[in-house]
Amino acid sequence: MHRPMEGVRVLEVAQFTFVPAAGAVLADWGADIIKVEHAERGDAQRGLIRVLGLDARGGGSFFPIMEGPNRGKRSVGLALENPAARPVLERLVRESDVFLTNFLPGARARLGIDVADIRAINPDIIYVRGSGFGQSGDEADKGGYDSTAFWARGGSAAGVTPADADGVTRQPSGAYGDSIGGMTIAGGIAAALYSRKATGEPSVVDVSLLGVGAWATQFSVNLALAAGGPLPRPEQPRHGSMANPLIGAYRTADGRWLELAMLQPGRYWPEFCRVAGREDLISDERFDGVENIMKNAAAAGEIVAEIIAARDHAEWAELLKGTDGQWALVQEPWDVAQDPSLRANGLIAALEDADGVPRELVANPVQFDETPVELRRAPQFAEHTDEVLRELGWSEDELIQLKIDGAVT
Repeated sequence: MHRPMEGVRVLEVAQFTFVPAAGAVLADWGADIIKVEHAERGDAQRGLIRVLGLDARGGGSFFPIMEGPNRGKRSVGLALENPAARPVLERLVRESDVFLTNFLPGARARLGIDVADIRAINPDIIYVRGSGFGQSGDEADKGGYDSTAFWARGGSAAGVTPADADGVTRQPSGAYGDSIGGMTIAGGIAAALYSRKATGEPSVVDVSLLGVGAWATQFSVNLALAAGGPLPRPEQPRHGSMANPLIGAYRTADGRWLELAMLQPGRYWPEFCRVAGREDLISDERFDGVENIMKNAAAAGEIVAEIIAARDHAEWAELLKGTDGQWALVQEPWDVAQDPSLRANGLIAALEDADGVPRELVANPVQFDETPVELRRAPQFAEHTDEVLRELGWSEDELIQLKIDGAVT
């Protein structure tokens, strides 16, 4: 299997999901990720047992909230605030290609892990910072989560919240913006590694959750910039769009939803009517040709809603299979986990957890040479401290002394 990051070592000093997710992607691609965790508490995310009202535990040692953004890594418990740990950190830095962190500026300065500190140890290292709001401006030292920086500030929350809603629509999944942002960071690291190979110069790479959020909503933001002010909120018809009944979500007989995105109504209307068993609508003068369909889109939308409401989710999946028009079932998480195309492409991948139990996780969406990724579980807290330090040259007696000094776990 081709693993394009084989031979690259990343030193990750980060916690939660946003930046660690980048390390997980790079581990999937073959990089050796050394995850530095607080010597006593570990990654703070290890303590989260409920997320969005759901139990975040998966049974035994398996915590999906940790496995997703940390699979394939090695964990070292290192007390960065302890001077006795400094030689360990410095040797790790010297042996790494990338330093990856989401610590805030004050913490980086206090711990001696800012750009100048790390570059003084290894001038060739690529230094990567993930932040809430960027490295410049008044909010450079402000912490942020994806719910604040990505979802709220980046425009997604307003974009999916109806104007008359009593509350703001929440993110659809835990670590939603974090996971997208982590993928973005991984791409930036890949570009920086290529640049260093081509020019010999290492980069400082910055990715903010706010920037990722604005990138995700760029179409609307760009329209607002072009308009020179806030965008209007056009009143949407109950079904379909203003000019096309074959766009939008329709409820099925079993209370679920079917999403249509047939952008050429003149082309797809006859096919839909035949599949639905309503050939009479093809020659109906209200819908005879694209102009009439668009002119009478509201009436057509009501008819489509009645047609779709007569059959359940699974029936529509079978009826629409093989048609030319674009459609999708609106899926719940379990449906996504069983999605036939995800599984056919190896994007739900198997691994074995620390207890030897077979598990599955969503794979990152990038594949090389049409080969599914092989996942390895996330590390237990400080699981690889001894292994990594032995590789770096510490003797057994020196390891014991580091532990007595409280430098490592």
